[in-house]
Amino acid sequence: MGGEVETIGLAEARSALAWWLEAGVDVAVQEQPRDWLKPAPSRAAPTTTEPAATSNVHEPSAETLADLHTWLASSAQLPLATTARRILPHGPQDAAIMLLSDAPALEDFTAGQPIGGDAWLLAQRMLAAIGLAPDQAYSASLSCFHAPGTRMTEADREACAEIARQHVRLVKPDRLLLFGDGPSVAMLGKRLVAARGQVHKVEGVRTVATFHPRHLINRPLDKALAWKDLLLLMEDQS
Repeated sequence: MGGEVETIGLAEARSALAWWLEAGVDVAVQEQPRDWLKPAPSRAAPTTTEPAATSNVHEPSAETLADLHTWLASSAQLPLATTARRILPHGPQDAAIMLLSDAPALEDFTAGQPIGGDAWLLAQRMLAAIGLAPDQAYSASLSCFHAPGTRMTEADREACAEIARQHVRLVKPDRLLLFGDGPSVAMLGKRLVAARGQVHKVEGVRTVATFHPRHLINRPLDKALAWKDLLLLMEDQS
């Protein structure tokens, strides 16, 4: 027959036998003969079914702020939704001021609020400078989810903007402060550089756009510009 025959040692044989036993092979020869030349049966193509769309646990409601909070806490179809923990808005209804910021960062999740860490400390000082206490502010973000490296699509931005407008309608704040470029584009259709220095109206509420506190920590020279924005926001509305 030709060719070399390789032999294995006792230890190798035992190892192979043990693997066969774990695989469920308990006989050396089948009891029934097998036709090795018989063509393999054709396999039908696997059928694929589209996964059912995930439904919201609660449908959004424009009735009350509590209903909106329930939807934000449970919906699986929010913009940028993930299975990760979400950051919900907080603050009183009929607030003296509403703060709308970009999607939360990692430090915001650590703090469990839309603006956290050193940025929130600075935001509190900004509020104090215009005579407002932190508990007079209603704070929310464009998205409830931290999505690093994810670009918000135009559809996502429009959906976030509609949720934010619904927020404004239900919170009924005296004033609205937009923190950062994202909220400015979503709510005003303008980049922050073009929206600053002007008074806008969102759902009838006096609105000003300014830098996010996180930006001001990294660029302290812009604090003077942010102070002008705050003064503009607090001017007499009559």
